[in-house]
Amino acid sequence: MRNTIISLYQPSHLAGLVPTMQHCIERAADAIPAMVVQENGLVDFSDLSLKLATDIIGEAAFGVDFGLTASGPGCEAAEFIREHVHSTTSLKMDLSAPLSVVLGLVAPALQGPVRHLLSRVPGTADWRVARTNARLRARVDEIVVSRARGRGQHGERRKDFLSAVLDARDRSAALRELLTPDHVSALTYEHLLAGSATTAFTLSSAVYLVAGHPEVEAKLLAEVDAFGPRGAVPTADDLQHRFPYLDQVIKEAMRFYTVSPLIARVTSRQTELGGHTLPKGTWLWMAPGVLSRDAANFEDPGAFRPERFDPASEEQRRRHPCAHIPFGIGPRACVGQRFALQEVKLSMLHLYRRFLFRRSPRMESPPELQFGIVLNFKKGVKLVAVERCAAMPL
Repeated sequence: MRNTIISLYQPSHLAGLVPTMQHCIERAADAIPAMVVQENGLVDFSDLSLKLATDIIGEAAFGVDFGLTASGPGCEAAEFIREHVHSTTSLKMDLSAPLSVVLGLVAPALQGPVRHLLSRVPGTADWRVARTNARLRARVDEIVVSRARGRGQHGERRKDFLSAVLDARDRSAALRELLTPDHVSALTYEHLLAGSATTAFTLSSAVYLVAGHPEVEAKLLAEVDAFGPRGAVPTADDLQHRFPYLDQVIKEAMRFYTVSPLIARVTSRQTELGGHTLPKGTWLWMAPGVLSRDAANFEDPGAFRPERFDPASEEQRRRHPCAHIPFGIGPRACVGQRFALQEVKLSMLHLYRRFLFRRSPRMESPPELQFGIVLNFKKGVKLVAVERCAAMPL
């Protein structure tokens, strides 16, 4: 099943997703002036980026237009995004998290039973999370049922995540038993969360960091403007090869604010690690967020300096190859990393063609972070958006 999903994130398929991504990005950018008016001069960039990432994963993975960036407050889409935000931020790694999550950090075997019990006790954090997730799953179930019924109509043959799962189920008797309707919905829901919250945070953190470093912004704008007229849409190959400084900015943003500060693994066999014998079934926690602040690999780690990822720099040449692993490492690394990077690059390219972003004095500095399964800005990222000179070539 993993191989089936991986095939969807190969370069040949990703190249065909550029127009879909660009459509969602342009719609999000068009919404910014109205947001500025509604928010008294500010853009809630965390909210915008999550809506954008959710719209893109909806179109690219499920063939569904959620239309979140096109919707105003108070509509059904706004309620969906509120529940989506709650779902992605409720899995915190501190004592304010649901009790089952806290227990899972110290006694993983207890997490499932305790969650099962407390999700039935009204008023508990586990109960609230379960209710929110149930509403989100119901929305996902509607998508799965609709797509399953409509497959093959009018000669339609989609190549997206949901179609790949449904096709695999149809081809194999074993997978038909495994991929029950509930299992397909669970996979789809997991894909929605994994493909939106992490990418949204990366985009928000990159724009926030650039907004506080004029010298970085100047170099980035020079590269963006040199690509061509504002209306020109880059190909996947352009995104891969023609924006080296944008690459460095994104890598440095992912180092500075590592979206997955901890990654859990379980040993599949007895293993020797650092002079210790670990029995089969031992839980291990990797800490990419700690690696990313190691001064042995990153000079002055508290500084935002994209040039440290310049392939020609001495720091990059001598850095350990596993020092920067924001997507994990090995066979369990994030299968969607190419998709995410293409989305973030295309988003930043289009946004910086149209706007400059400035930090708001009404936002705390440095921003307060909320540590969970993924990192979040506790109070969001609030920015001032300034439309660039209309005299720029179109």
